[in-house]
Amino acid sequence: MHWIDCDHSHLEEIRTILNDAIVHSTALYDYHPRSVEVMLAWWTAKQTGGYPVIGATDSAGNLMGFASYGPFRAFPAYKYTVEHSVYIHSAHRGQGLGPLLLERLIERCEAQGFHTMIGVIDAENERSIALHEKLKFERCGEIRHAGFKFGRWLDLVFYQRLLSGPAEPTDG
Repeated sequence: MHWIDCDHSHLEEIRTILNDAIVHSTALYDYHPRSVEVMLAWWTAKQTGGYPVIGATDSAGNLMGFASYGPFRAFPAYKYTVEHSVYIHSAHRGQGLGPLLLERLIERCEAQGFHTMIGVIDAENERSIALHEKLKFERCGEIRHAGFKFGRWLDLVFYQRLLSGPAEPTDG
């Protein structure tokens, strides 16, 4: 396994991983697979915001999973808080990639001076909840019936981890 900073050449593999999650799970509360255009806008937002997209590749260079973060909310006072996500290709789930990717994402958040990481998780996603608890995230909230997918109401749980940064936070 190799750790990489994903670049534009990985966008189609990222799209494949996300679209599998959209179609087959409640990891994303989206109904339709993402188009190339939507993914280009997603990528541009990551690059413009200075948010990393890190990945794990196999020996042939195929993307096995990726993790990223972005703004939690679009208001200035949230500038030290990010919402993160970790996605693993269906062929590589259960191999321990999730914790490794999330650990590296935490390191990036620390290095960029963020103070709070938020994971927004479907309440029935026991694997993701266990992953977050293992890495010292604490449950900090729940929204019942936040979404409707696959003919049923879905509940969200929020997990939070406080980080050390920034050294000198400022308003504005």
